Amino acid sequence: MGKTTVTSNDVARLAEVSQSAVSRTFSDGGRVSAGMRARVLQAAAQLGYRPNVLARAVISGRSRLIAILVAYLDNHFYPLVLEHLCRAFQDQGYQVLLFMTDPGRQDAVVQTMLQYQVQGIVMASASMSSSLARECTRTGTPVVLFNRYVPSLPVSSVTSDNIEGGRQLAHFLADSGHRRIAFIAGQEDSSTSRDREAGFYKGLAERGMTVWHRAVGGYTTDGAEAATREIFAEAGGADAIFVANDHMAFTVMDVLRRDLGLRIPEDVSVVGYDDVPEAGWAGYNLTTVSQPAAAMVEATVAIMLEQVGDKAVHRRAGMLPCALVIRGSARLP
Repeated sequence: MGKTTVTSNDVARLAEVSQSAVSRTFSDGGRVSAGMRARVLQAAAQLGYRPNVLARAVISGRSRLIAILVAYLDNHFYPLVLEHLCRAFQDQGYQVLLFMTDPGRQDAVVQTMLQYQVQGIVMASASMSSSLARECTRTGTPVVLFNRYVPSLPVSSVTSDNIEGGRQLAHFLADSGHRRIAFIAGQEDSSTSRDREAGFYKGLAERGMTVWHRAVGGYTTDGAEAATREIFAEAGGADAIFVANDHMAFTVMDVLRRDLGLRIPEDVSVVGYDDVPEAGWAGYNLTTVSQPAAAMVEATVAIMLEQVGDKAVHRRAGMLPCALVIRGSARLP
């Protein structure tokens, strides 16, 4: 049998009420008597009626939809964040539309998002052009960059204190007696990698040291493997490596042990950043910097819903403290 669409008019006829009464029954804050509400709900259940949320959004101009744009999910920090974001927005009565993108396609995907009449956009591991950011501002669509910031864009952002996190790792490795300390960067255009590197250099300078070797992993497993081989192609190799995120650090540790026959931390210390759940697994036991994912999500939702409620876009920046988590992948001071 074909699917038959049941309308609010059908429910109104069966319940012997007006169509507006049906609409009020299924609207947040709609005023209707208890008796009438019971009749409408009974008729709706009998007919299998479900209100058309999207059609109502077009009429009211309030879709209660938040779009989230993600460039990649390989880094296990982001699936965790997505779960927290979805639950947090749902708890506030909003639903989430998830979009994936590739480098260079972010603007086109955002344009598609806007066609769904979303009330706000969260961008995780992704960014947008300045012209599109200005368009979102002009049309009153708030944008929050999660774990990223771009000073030139008129959008809000939420990050952890990546500079301080890099600085703490530098002090930890220097105080542990390491002298050939390498750094593996993430994406060169990423504010997270840049800030972690800047903090790391600052911390080493405060100990009278500099980075012994720098390589780029690009936040990918292939890039991390190539960067590790590059570092250990030099005579002596590094005695410690700060990897710009845990996802790459796991690959670095695998290459060191499996392919280069090195012991961690006896031969080389490895530290990462993010503190994803796998960092605590016995096979990695990774010393890392913990980003406060739950607090970052809370700040993101608060900034977004404040601007949605105000129907005005204003640039806000939230920065939360991080914490060094010491495990067994690095020598202790």
